[in-house]
Formats: sequence, C-alpha cells, structure tokens
Amino acid sequence: MMCVRTPSRAVARACLLLCLSVAQPALADPPGTAHPAIWPQYHYPPTTDAATEARIADLLRRMTLEEKVGQMVQGDINSTTPEDLRRYHLGAVLNGGNSGPGNNDKALAPEWLKLADAYWAASTDRSQGGVGIPVIWGTDAVHGHSNIIGATLFPHNIGLGATHDPALIERIGAATAEEIRATGIEWTFAPTVTVPQDYRWGRAYEGYSSDPALVSQFVGAMLRGLQGPPDGHNLIASGKVIASTKHFIGDGATTNGVDQGDAAIPETALRDIHGAPYGPAIEGGVATIMASFSSWQGVKMAGNHSLLTGVLKDRMNFGGFVVSDWNAHGQVEHCTNASCPETVLAGVDMVMAPDSWKDMVTSLIAQVRGGVIPMARIDEAVTRILRVKARLGLFDAGAPSTRPLAGQWALLGSPAHRAVAREAVRKSLVLLKNDGVLPLHGKARLLVAGDGADDIARAAGGWTISWQGTGLTRADFPGATSLWQGLKSAVEAAGGQAELAPDGHYTQRPDAAVVVFGERPYAEFQGDLKSLQLTPDLTAPWETMRRLRAQHIPVVAVMLTGRPLFVNPALNAADAFVVAWLPGSEGEGLADVLVGDAGGHPRFAMTGKLPTAWPRTARAADGVLFPFGYGLTWRDRTRDWTPLSEDPGVAPTGDARRWFANGQPASGWSLRVEAADGSGSTRVTTVPVDALGGRVHVTARDFAVQEGARRFAVDDGAATIALMPPAPLDLAREANGDVMLLLTVRVAAAPAHAALGATCNGTPCTANVPVVLPANDRWVRYGLPLKCLAAHGADVSRLGEAFRLSVEGTSDFTIGEVRLGNDAETLLPCPNP
Repeated sequence: MMCVRTPSRAVARACLLLCLSVAQPALADPPGTAHPAIWPQYHYPPTTDAATEARIADLLRRMTLEEKVGQMVQGDINSTTPEDLRRYHLGAVLNGGNSGPGNNDKALAPEWLKLADAYWAASTDRSQGGVGIPVIWGTDAVHGHSNIIGATLFPHNIGLGATHDPALIERIGAATAEEIRATGIEWTFAPTVTVPQDYRWGRAYEGYSSDPALVSQFVGAMLRGLQGPPDGHNLIASGKVIASTKHFIGDGATTNGVDQGDAAIPETALRDIHGAPYGPAIEGGVATIMASFSSWQGVKMAGNHSLLTGVLKDRMNFGGFVVSDWNAHGQVEHCTNASCPETVLAGVDMVMAPDSWKDMVTSLIAQVRGGVIPMARIDEAVTRILRVKARLGLFDAGAPSTRPLAGQWALLGSPAHRAVAREAVRKSLVLLKNDGVLPLHGKARLLVAGDGADDIARAAGGWTISWQGTGLTRADFPGATSLWQGLKSAVEAAGGQAELAPDGHYTQRPDAAVVVFGERPYAEFQGDLKSLQLTPDLTAPWETMRRLRAQHIPVVAVMLTGRPLFVNPALNAADAFVVAWLPGSEGEGLADVLVGDAGGHPRFAMTGKLPTAWPRTARAADGVLFPFGYGLTWRDRTRDWTPLSEDPGVAPTGDARRWFANGQPASGWSLRVEAADGSGSTRVTTVPVDALGGRVHVTARDFAVQEGARRFAVDDGAATIALMPPAPLDLAREANGDVMLLLTVRVAAAPAHAALGATCNGTPCTANVPVVLPANDRWVRYGLPLKCLAAHGADVSRLGEAFRLSVEGTSDFTIGEVRLGNDAETLLPCPNP
C-alpha cells in the first residue's frame, strides 16, 4: 500500500495509522493466552464465617515456611510414610491407581482405615513443634469407591450419560460418599466433567457425554451427592466428602484424542464446550478442581496462569483450591518432577507429586527464600487449602476411625447401594437394533456366549481395584454379579434354562443366544486408539454370532465398551444389539431389561439413549451411523434392516501395548537374536532357525494359541533377545505412570546371569538391569518398571530396541508375551544403578 499526501489532516492521520498497522502489525497475545473478560462469571456459594477466617489467619501467622510449603504438596501412599508427614507437614496424600496400604492395592478395607488413622496422627502431632494441621486423603473413586475390594462398582460415566437421569446421578454420588467415608478417606478426584470430542482418547469413558449441556446437567447432581448442598459446611459430620471436578480444561479436545496432548482449538470453543460444565461445578460449591495434564495451544495447563488464575479464580470466582495431576508439573516448560516454581506461580495451590514430593518440598522452600515465588502467593495457596479443610470440618473431626460412618463395613457393597447400581445399569443400556427377539422370553432356553459374559473385571473396566483394571480375578469382586450370572438367574426364575459356552458351542440347542464381546479394561493413555475399532483379537465373538445365526438361532449382541466404535459386522450378524458400556459390578441390571417375564412381557423399559454419536466407520470424520440421543424402545423394530458396509475405512491395528504375542512381534517390529559384543545379529521370521553360528536354536512352542511362543536354547556363551519397533518409542508418559515392561516366560534352564534392558535411538544410551529368572515349570509374568530402565540410563522418550533380554551361560527359556502393563505376577527389583 502507498500513502499519498492529502489536504485533510484527519485523513492524513488515518492513512498514517493504516500504513503503520500494515508495516508493523499489533503484537498478538502468544498462543495459550486466555482472555478472562470473555468468560462467564459465577457465584461460589461456600462462605467462611469471621471466626473461621480468624482461625485460619492465626494458623497462617504461626506456620513456618516449611509447614506452609508442606501443605501445598501431596504424596502417594506408596511413597509416603506417616513419619514423612510428621517431618515434612504434607497437606495431603493420595492413593494412585496401583497404590494401597503396605504397597498392596488389594488390601482389605480395614487396612485403609488403619493407615488413615496413622497419617492423621502423624500430621496432628505437635510434640516437636508446629501447628499440626490434619492431612486429607484423596482417591480416584470415579465409579464408586473403586479401589476397595467389595465396594459397589457403578457404571462408568459414559454409561451414566446414557441414562439422561440427573436424579440417579445424585443418588450414586451419595452412595459413593458413604462408602468412601467407611474407609476414613475424605476426598475423591471426581467427578470427571470432560466433554470428549474424539473417542480415540483413552479416557473418553470418564466423560458423561460429548454434549456440554448434558455434562452440565450431571455436574451439580453428582456434587450434591458427594458434598451435599452447594453452601454446605462440616461435611464430615454429614457423611460427605470433598469432590474434585477435572481436568481443567480441554482434556477432551486434544488433537487425535491423544491423552495428555494438545487442544489446538480457539478460545471460544474452549470456553463454550469444555468450560461449560465448570459453571455448575463452581455454583455447586465444588471444593477442589484438578488441572489437566493436557495443553491448550501448546501451553501445559499446569503452567497456564491465564486460565488457572485469570479465568478460573479471578473471573469464574472459584473459591476452593486447585490441585495438579500426577507429576503433571514435570511437563511444564522449564520444569522437572523435582522442581517447578512455574506451576505454583500459574495458580496451582497443591502440587500432586506422588513420588517426587520430597524434592518438590525442598525446591519450593528454596524458591521462596530465593525470591522466585512471592510469600504472598504461598499464603494465598495455603489459605485456600485451609478454608477447604475448615469447610470439611477437619480441624475438629478427630481421627478418621472416630468419625461418622468410619468402619461401617456393611456400607461397602450394601444391598441399597447395589440396588442403585443395578438401576443405573438398566437405565444405561442402549438398544441399537431389534428385529423382535428382545425382550427374551423368561421361559426360554438361553445360550450365553462370548469372552466377556462371565468376566466382572471386563465389565468394570479401568480404575477398578488397580489403575488399569487388570490382573484381577473373580475373588476380587465379592458380592458382585457377572452378566452371565444375572441372565442365568433371571431365566431360571421365570422357568427357563441357561447355558454358558464362551465359544458358542452348546450342549442343547437354545431358543436364543446372547453373545457378549467388547473392549478389555484400560485407563488413560494405555487406552488411546489409532482408529475407532476393536483390535482384531477382540472380534472373534463376531464369528460365533454368524455361526449361531446360520443355524437359525436368534442372536442378541451385548457390547462392553468405554466408547462408540465401528462394529458394523456385529450389527449385521445380530438380530438385536445392546450397548452395555462398562456396567460395573451389578450384572443383573442387564438381565432385568433383556429377559422378560414368564409370559414374555418386558419387566423393565428400555430407555437408554446414546450420550454421543456412533460412528459409521472407524474414522470419525466419515460421519455418523446413529446420532446423539438415539436409542430404541420396546415399541421400535428394525425388521427392515439394510446390511451395513463392513469396511472400517482404515486398516485395524493391534494393541500397541503388546510387543510380542502369538509367536510374532507386533506389526512392523522385528525379533532379533544378537551377539553380546555386537558381532552378529539374526532376525527371526520363521522357525526353527539357528542364530549366532548355531549357538542359539529358536523353535516354536504353544502359549495361549498353538505355536504362540518362541523357545530359545542357548549354548554356553552370551546372547541377547531383542525387540525393535519400526520407529523410536516415546514412553515418557508410561514411565511417569508407573507402567511396567512385562515379560511372560517359562525357564527350563536358568542362565548364569540375565539382564532386562533397552537401547535408545540416535545418541547411544543403554540400560541393562540385572534380573534373576529361576528355572520354573510354569509360565511367570515378570514386571520391571519403566522408571527402572530410565534410572539405569535409558532415555525412555526415544527407545530403539525397546526390549532386550541378555543372558550368559547355557540356558533354555520360552517367551510367550512381551507387553506393557501393570499386572505383573512377580515384580523384579530395581537395583541401584
């Protein structure tokens, strides 16, 4: 543009300004900067009376810097002893998904209460000085008090979203609060109020719906159940707990549904979609809000001042405290797990540092003394924490075992609570297809098939006793009912018969068959998908359905899933199709609806509606098969069913957590036998094969399936069995999450020396952790934490050979599986590097 001389002074000035604006554009705010003025304002109902404020001010005046900083840090119970609380004044503890009293996540309920008493006694001990502020204990009670054996397990949130019943949600919250309080715990990291937009995300089932309006309806109801009235005080006396809405903000908006990823969306979408549920949360008096692992426009939420302070605290008027997620501060720019002043400056009041808490306490104290963090910010954070503790009634409550509901073990899995859960299962079921076979006649001869029919852990999903919901047996679910047990009971009560045959091969021809299939349990990033479809190994029940239908046996498909997936082949193969989501411990809820009475009439209505759209293919961008809110009732029939395309639109992929299974490395991976000195390497593609000049003989053995394992017979000398991915692996998230490298092996002749390890891609780095693999006549699943590989020198963010088993001396062993997970049978110790 060219500016020209003009006789008008005003026009000349306008021209000059326009020229300057083109030549030097105004500086825009950097990405990830929110503008609080465009966000809504809310009223936060809880108030603190003058006497309580004076009490808090007096405590703050008398507290040392060490005591103040201690209040701002939360450690995990597997890494924190009562003596640590006495010495470091920690304000809170938590039990992570795999944590429990005595490092046993299957510890029985009395042990949890006993440990709660020990922590409380240590935190209130004033014998060596200090003000003695009671500790609070947080737990992930996300679908009931789900870490505790015997507790009621409600459907996961996506299933509750299908109920469209806020009143039911409030009753679930109240029941959950009672069961939490029975074990002496005061704080749940729930409800999750995410609004998932990409169901490839491994945490999508923690969200009620992809619709912000539906999620917003449920928030206040759940908070009333957990905490009581929005302005309620002395929650301990009323049998309630404090809640934590999470994860602020945009965790359900990450690109490609990558957990802990980046939400590259406009601020208006962040506000209108993902911010919507925080209005009813704040007006519902939520005590705490958890900051997300994820980023917005490249800025990690745990370090985003404009959102945590500018929007959440200053604009939305949130009056509780902000807690970060599991070592999330370590992902903030310029931070590590051991040091992160940025997260406190951004607005995090309590830093969740499960295994790094001691380093965080030490570094925060030094940063305050060095002027990096102003004392005013410390005082603000501690004041917020003390107000929440005062509202809870913690200062005058006494030891956890002396409080209302504590030790009332009959509350865990009580008939009343199980009845609520059973109702929730009934109302969560969504009918996608029915040519008239449903409801089943009560007097029918029923076949129940599928690998999920009699598996309560499968029905419960992740965040069940363990983090991933894996490594569990039927004995871990006392009082629970599987889907098979519920169906059998209902049919027999009406005069019918039922047979369980997972593979569908019956002994007596049935009148109808129910085939249960779906996802395996997972949590967080271990559930991330590349496309919206089941892995091929989970689709075997579809062939069972086809075979039964070819015999003119009516087939009812029941899907266990944490998300909508491409299942067109199953929809085509079934006469009726029911989405059961992840129903939890009360399998009779399914039978209540599917099995009619002795006259063939429905006993309960079919009312569930999809809480999000169902995909047409495995690519969400290809459109919708069933829209949000879809769900048939008993009045609806689909007799004119038009067969659906069975092309997923994208090739299915295997489980990314499984590196070696069924005798083969994962797709694109290579299995190699290498010389210890690097002088030779043989890629194993077919067996039998000799490697390293005949010193290693590789053959097939059976494991899970025929020839599903590889046997390695090693003559005297050294050898390494290695698995290499097609591209470097970044396992930093997994290492932070305490994920393990799992090796299932049968050792016929033990090596003289053995080590598990990994190498890095690019800059050389190698970890070799000495391990003992004794001779054993059975399969053993060993686990080595990825953190151990990191401690021994591996850069887990760029692994080349991700698995290396090195042996010395004559040995004979068979490898059945190599994968990531948390369900080790034998935990290998991690020696000091």
